[in-house]
Amino acid sequence: MTTNEIAHKLAQFCKEGKYSEAYNLYAEDAVSVEMDGWVGGQQITKGKTAILEGFNQWQNNIQEMHGGTVGEPVIAGNHFVLPMTSDVTFKHGERVQMDELCVYEVANGKIKKAQFFYELPPQ
Repeated sequence: MTTNEIAHKLAQFCKEGKYSEAYNLYAEDAVSVEMDGWVGGQQITKGKTAILEGFNQWQNNIQEMHGGTVGEPVIAGNHFVLPMTSDVTFKHGERVQMDELCVYEVANGKIKKAQFFYELPPQ
């Protein structure tokens, strides 16, 4: 698949809540990078299985989903950016509203790297 095809498929899967299908677009050796300061430091997750496990842990900590959006991808070469928002209350009671830019790198027809940019909550 081309970067354009992957970008649009990922956006559609996310809009429809089809996360298993979305993670099937990832390479087996994909890397996911969270912001510096996330959980005490930059969080780098390697491998599609570990990335999916991390997503499932995050999702299982959500008490209530109030809303969210997935924008249209912006594509440049073998990279694309997908803007997203979320508004969730976690099981520990904290409600978090987040604007995020998700940057993806594509190689050999799969997502090779995902990196996320957002404002961290005050600590």
